Amino acid sequence: MSPRTVARAAAHRPVRREIDEQTIVGEVYMRSLVRLQLRLAIGICLIFAVLLGGLPILFTLEPGLSTTTLLGVPLPWLLLGVVVYPVLVLTAWFYVRQAERNERDFSELVQ
Repeated sequence: MSPRTVARAAAHRPVRREIDEQTIVGEVYMRSLVRLQLRLAIGICLIFAVLLGGLPILFTLEPGLSTTTLLGVPLPWLLLGVVVYPVLVLTAWFYVRQAERNERDFSELVQ
């Protein structure tokens, strides 16, 4: 049951009141927000795990890459020591932005 369906059924009471009083309708709203945020977090973690976990697989499948140097630094060290951190920061920025958007949409729905 979606929050919008429940909202139509309980149109006589404000949603904010439903949430504050912890009624079934309020519980459905909160559960939907938590589920959405959890789905976002798991998706971001999976993307990062595939990217980071894919590096050892890439170096195993292409042994020449592990001996390649760039500016005198071995490529695996460069990828793991330099490239991973900006990717992590961008991923965290994207997560925060999406989580705030979800909360803003939820807040608009509750209003």
